[in-house]
Amino acid sequence: MKIESQVFGSIDIPDEKVIEFPAGLPGFEACKNFALVHEQDSTSSLFLLQSLDNPEAVFSITAPDSLGVSYEFSLSDAETAQLKLANPADAFVAVIVRKEEGAAGSPVTAGMRANFMAPLVINVAERRGLQKIITRLGCDVTLRAEG
Repeated sequence: MKIESQVFGSIDIPDEKVIEFPAGLPGFEACKNFALVHEQDSTSSLFLLQSLDNPEAVFSITAPDSLGVSYEFSLSDAETAQLKLANPADAFVAVIVRKEEGAAGSPVTAGMRANFMAPLVINVAERRGLQKIITRLGCDVTLRAEG
């Protein structure tokens, strides 16, 4: 499938790389098919989740551990069924990150923000995903210092 990405221009996505989000993403319910896109030869842990249904819908994502965070939460039986997740090892968890346009010179609001209250869960074996909305902090988050 060939798409026009705002970031990468014209790119070809093989059918076996398409990830289906049956419910879409909150606010982007019409976007059901996505692909993880990465600059060729890049070693960055940041990926783009590019909608194949709407080329303007693209999200920067990364694994929580690449941010120095150990992150655990539970999936409901319905979520596990939606993902067709039989083996927990097939689950890939990612968070959406965005550049924070904070007050000039303020280190508190400058940089990147990660949304840990709405992680993405992708069954890599079945290529199915969902966005888990966590309404209250009932998961375990551990920050570890690097260096």
